[in-house]
Amino acid sequence: MVELYFKNHTHYDNKSYHDDFLKIANYTLELFKISKPVELSVNIVSRNKIHEINKTYRKIDRVTDVISFEFDESFIEVDGYLMLGDIFICESKAIKQAKEYNHSIRREMCFLFTHGLLHLLKMDHMNKEDEKKMIAMQEKIMNHFEIFR
Repeated sequence: MVELYFKNHTHYDNKSYHDDFLKIANYTLELFKISKPVELSVNIVSRNKIHEINKTYRKIDRVTDVISFEFDESFIEVDGYLMLGDIFICESKAIKQAKEYNHSIRREMCFLFTHGLLHLLKMDHMNKEDEKKMIAMQEKIMNHFEIFR
C-alpha cells in the first residue's frame, strides 16, 4: 500500500497524474518485494521552484526535470509506514522534453516519477553498472504499463 501525497503547485491544473503515479509506485514496490506500507510525496513545481531547490540543496544553478530527497539513508518506519521521501517534478521541463523526445507528456511525467521513485528506493546512476540496472528497471516499469516512447 502506498500513501501518496500529491500536490500540483503549477498553473497546469487540468492534468492529474496521481492515479498513474500510484499504480507505478505499487507495482515498483512489488518488484522490490516491499510489502510494508510506504509514504512519499510528489510535488509538481515550476521551473523557478525546481531551480531554487536544485541550487539550494544540490548546489547546481540550473533548472532540472526531477529531484528526489530520501527521508533517510535507511528506510525509517513511522506509524507502520516506511518513509521514502519527496519527489519534485518540473512539469514545464517535462512538457519541453516530451516535445523533444516526440512522446506524450504523460509518458514523460510517468518516467520522471519512476526515476525519482527509484532514487528513493536507493537506486542510482553514478557509475555505468548502476546506470544500466536503473535504466533496465525504468524500462521494465514503463513497459509494464505500456507507457512507450
